[in-house]
Amino acid sequence: MIAFGIGTVRGSPVDSPMSRLRIFLLSPAHCGGKRAAILLNERATFPLAQRLHSSSGVTLGEAFSFLSGLYFRGKLAYADRFARPPVDQRGVLVITTDRGLLAADAPVGARELREFGTVDIRPDHPGYREPLARDLARLSQDADADVVLLGSVATGKYVDVLLEFMGERLLFPREFVGRGDMSRGALLLRAVREGKELVYEPVAGAIRHGRRAAKVGPP
Repeated sequence: MIAFGIGTVRGSPVDSPMSRLRIFLLSPAHCGGKRAAILLNERATFPLAQRLHSSSGVTLGEAFSFLSGLYFRGKLAYADRFARPPVDQRGVLVITTDRGLLAADAPVGARELREFGTVDIRPDHPGYREPLARDLARLSQDADADVVLLGSVATGKYVDVLLEFMGERLLFPREFVGRGDMSRGALLLRAVREGKELVYEPVAGAIRHGRRAAKVGPP
């Protein structure tokens, strides 16, 4: 069983001190594209695919890092670096299409990955919404940590459900506004390399669209 935790937000924007407990929610990788087909090919010979089809499987983070490349790799590295969860709770949770929130190190196999690709990420889709709402309800009961979304806030596919349960306690990196996926991935990897956490602000009431941000150098 995965343990959860959530905290209150004090002020806006939120530039939380290092002493604040922090849990990260990572948006999922696309499981129905060309890279998914490569990974799910039972004749593939590269190590990750072979492990995916074995009895041991791979971690969710490994699979999504392959599917999404720089963006998910940046989200995972950043969350691993800066997560400060309450005792006995997970600091990095991944939003999935049909299983709610899963730990980034949760094992998955080819069957789970195929199933992820069959469910639409829409707030009104029961297969997506109900497991996520179940886990968010549990997450919202604990007031010990901030919760930061590493994912798009420009559309409602994630934030509509998250805001129902988290309200102003749901944060996101201010510098995500105006950036595409690749730029966000590079930004996150640079923050990890420099050991400097980004500034967060509540999703509720935030400006979610903005002018294109300056490019980030190579990660």
